[in-house]
Amino acid sequence: MKKLFLIIIFSLVSKGLCAQQVADTTYNPPIKNPIHEPGKGSVVFIDEGHHNFHTKEGRYKAFANLVERDGYIVKRYEGTFEKENLDKGKILVISNALNKINIENWYLPTPTAFTEKEIKIVKQWVIDGGSLFLIADHMPLAGAAKDLGSAFGFEFTNGFVFNTLSSRETAFFKTKDNTLVESSITKGMNATENVKHIVSFTGQAFKIPTDATPVLKFNSDYVNILPDTAWVFKDIPRTPVSGWFQGAYKKFGKGRIVVWGEAGMFTAQFQGPEKVKFGMNRDIAKENYQLLLNIIHWLDGKFD
Repeated sequence: MKKLFLIIIFSLVSKGLCAQQVADTTYNPPIKNPIHEPGKGSVVFIDEGHHNFHTKEGRYKAFANLVERDGYIVKRYEGTFEKENLDKGKILVISNALNKINIENWYLPTPTAFTEKEIKIVKQWVIDGGSLFLIADHMPLAGAAKDLGSAFGFEFTNGFVFNTLSSRETAFFKTKDNTLVESSITKGMNATENVKHIVSFTGQAFKIPTDATPVLKFNSDYVNILPDTAWVFKDIPRTPVSGWFQGAYKKFGKGRIVVWGEAGMFTAQFQGPEKVKFGMNRDIAKENYQLLLNIIHWLDGKFD
């Protein structure tokens, strides 16, 4: 009965929060030198065929607008993954897919959002030269993408990672303390694209394969919590995740993959009746948009 009560409360709260999240359509950060002429770039698919929490005209509207302003053609990908449809694009973005049983019920079990056939198709598509940007947030979203991540050697944890020393809703990654690991993606193509300070807003921690390059790395300030119901943490053990990751990338066959453990950092939203900024539009996250552009450029093969 107690668990049922908690589930009901969570369901009501989560529905209320979702209803109060709206895209910040005024968010238009400067792109000094767009990589492509308008509408001349590669096709970027944003998956909408797997009950995704983030979609092109929804919570990822700012994501799509930014990438379109950089010259890319951004399209919705609807339905199951099929080779002939994937081949029509260069980059596939999958953000916070869900199994249909978890659309409103954010508690265990959290089965995969993708069929075995789809996972094989996406894996082969990347091997053949496709580029995948796989984003899987905290539980239950991490659990829904666990099998797909595993196909590329990434080990997801179906929980929440929090900073024990500051606000649990934010994680700060900086090059000066090596939590933001310097790499091709943090440096970009020139000095104007360098990023030094990145912020995420609650997500998961994962392990990476030996051939992957880390970007966001947790230090000893962070712990992982694995609840059976999202946002219900009472009496749940905390596990240190020092040396685990929230962002990494690698080449895979002829293709490329970037894996991320938090999705909100690439949104720009207003939350609640007071319209509090959330995502790339936050003053504390001014470099997040440049990191997103760097990721897309790397996936597009503009630099190594």
